[in-house]
Amino acid sequence: MPPRWLLVGLGNPGPQYAETRHNAGARCVARLARRHGIELRAKRTYSLGLGEIGGTLVALARPRVFMNESGRAVALLLRHLSLEPSRLLIVCDDLDLPLGHLRLRPGGGHGGHNGLRSIMEAIGTSDFARLRIGIGRPTRNGVPITEPEAIAAYVLSVPPPQEKARLEEAIELACQALETVVTRGLEAAMNIYNR
Repeated sequence: MPPRWLLVGLGNPGPQYAETRHNAGARCVARLARRHGIELRAKRTYSLGLGEIGGTLVALARPRVFMNESGRAVALLLRHLSLEPSRLLIVCDDLDLPLGHLRLRPGGGHGGHNGLRSIMEAIGTSDFARLRIGIGRPTRNGVPITEPEAIAAYVLSVPPPQEKARLEEAIELACQALETVVTRGLEAAMNIYNR
């Protein structure tokens, strides 16, 4: 019997990226796996674990490729599990959401996120759910920064302690949102956690 949901947390592989802002999605799914006793077993392009949340069979996964190649791993996961994109939920960071905020949606664009862009290209649709964890956009003299190099440096860095604490709270809340999606449905979770 196929899992009801495939929950995929995006990030970059390797210990040097583990605590960076860009790995918020991967850390969320890893935390959810620990919480429900689901072992993520490493394959070539992804780590995957099957288990139950609230009596519902789910698959939890983290790509083991770099963010901008996430689509390759997600396409393989969908094929391996015989799932349609409508059963997919991607967890990722979001520059344009204030730090600590969550946004759960049934579909939409990539918003400039390279992982989401890669997934849409690889699976040929944007009709999959996504849970975005706000990391906030950096500013210079009160003006939002848009230069690609500065943005890359920001998302690939570890936030300072106060920011890190708020991000950890958001990751915990994101885990609760995923549990609600699995047990009560996407719409119920959107009503509770979109803020």
